[in-house]
Amino acid sequence: MAERHTAKLTTSISRAFGGALIFSMPVLMTMEMWDLGFVIERPRLLLLLAASFPLMMFLSHYSGFEGTWGWQEDLRDVLIAYGVATLMAGSALLSLGVLQFDMSAEDFAGKIAIQIIPGALGALLARSQFGDESKDAEGDDTLLSELGVMAAGALFLSLNVAPTEEMRLIAYKMTAFHTAALVPITLLVMHAFVYASGFSQKNSRNKLTSRSAFLKFTVPGYALSLIVASYLLWTFSHFDGLSIEQAMRVSIVLGLPASIGAAAARIIL
Repeated sequence: MAERHTAKLTTSISRAFGGALIFSMPVLMTMEMWDLGFVIERPRLLLLLAASFPLMMFLSHYSGFEGTWGWQEDLRDVLIAYGVATLMAGSALLSLGVLQFDMSAEDFAGKIAIQIIPGALGALLARSQFGDESKDAEGDDTLLSELGVMAAGALFLSLNVAPTEEMRLIAYKMTAFHTAALVPITLLVMHAFVYASGFSQKNSRNKLTSRSAFLKFTVPGYALSLIVASYLLWTFSHFDGLSIEQAMRVSIVLGLPASIGAAAARIIL
């Protein structure tokens, strides 16, 4: 019995490492993320890690890498996911030569910490990524839980591009017409994903109409995506020196990948 439990735990941890590596690969090999480990304000970094914690708890309950039955076990899985992500990021960055032992402890820790969130997301979602059955937790058919899934998808996809300077560059090149046109285009693309990926029928025995799905999932999901995008842009100091209009434009730009991540969350996650 003990051997079986050990084997199951080993398999779960291995899957967690695999999931963390897959989800982290784009940001592990992005120069802006390496540089952010030096320059990001430590209070903003700590706040980002703290803000991600409730979302990780939700994901552990929704689809963690091991079956859980209460918040204590969810907390255990989240802490394991953070630990796995830390070890994975540290070993990967050392292998890539990004981390050097002559760095200060603060810079060394900063480069790892900035990678923890995508790694922890991958670790928690390793069950679905590697073919295990997903948990059917009570309450997973509520609108709140669906928005939680959307928030995770928005965070995952937007985190891959939010640190880059291209967000501000694209916003700078866009005219007011481009900005105004991007909002309905984003909503249209997002709604196509929402209606095709299961959100429109998950919570109802009768499939929702396109209009109902738009009002119930697409519009709230887009608003949530803009919030996630704006928060990440603020965290990475992309709003510094911008007017309110310019900040809104950059948020709408990042809102495109965030919205696609939110709408396709059932596919991605």
